[in-house]
Amino acid sequence: MSQALGLDIEITADPMDFRYGPGVTGPAPEYRPLDAIRRSLRDPDCSGPDPVYAIVMDIAREEHRAELRRRNLLFGAVTYAAGRLGREPVRSQGHVHKVSAHSGWMPPEIYEIWDGRAYVYMQEFVADEPGRSIVYQAVRGDVVVVPPGWAHATISADPSCALTFGAWCDRDYGFHYEEVRARRGMAWYAVLGEAERMEWEPNPRYGPSKIEVRPARRYPELGLKPGTPIYEQFARNPESVQWVSQPARVKDVWAAFQP
Repeated sequence: MSQALGLDIEITADPMDFRYGPGVTGPAPEYRPLDAIRRSLRDPDCSGPDPVYAIVMDIAREEHRAELRRRNLLFGAVTYAAGRLGREPVRSQGHVHKVSAHSGWMPPEIYEIWDGRAYVYMQEFVADEPGRSIVYQAVRGDVVVVPPGWAHATISADPSCALTFGAWCDRDYGFHYEEVRARRGMAWYAVLGEAERMEWEPNPRYGPSKIEVRPARRYPELGLKPGTPIYEQFARNPESVQWVSQPARVKDVWAAFQP
């Protein structure tokens, strides 16, 4: 079990599972089979691990459950299988958040890498002109914020091991997948080349665009504290992540936000 995550939880790779310690509750995992994500892949007929990943939504310490419901906040976790999907690393299929009924915003999200290495990919639009495409390289302990309205996907940067991460979400969450599936993924593919070297290949179903790969950064403008797990930040001060379900609280930040 790991208290370092802010939650007493154990994540296993074989089989992919989540085990909750005393005082922590959560659901059984949902598994995403390979067939469920084929429409978003560079090669829809590829082979790869099956299931591709396991996800649990609404993990919490028991004493926080009522407060999380009151604040419309939800904490989840995902673990990926090791391996690759054809020439691509294991990844999510990519999506845009639906507008939340209670806030009227496409909610932001906070990711925290728990194990493995990740690329957190974001693009402004799922359209012929995708706008900016920005990728954050993240390792254990790094935090990445996805701003409102941006399409995003999380990619394993190391096919030799599992990737696991936690996330703060709006409880009224929902996803749009169809635009991404219609274009067989995001505007850029992460592709494993020689010696497992990661390369970025444009998706020809979009217009020309550029991609920028950056190291993970800090977010003082959003009040996130480096070195403190994102669940523990809520436990110490529930207001600290309230902007996830109420993005209008920091609307001036979003207006000038640099992903």
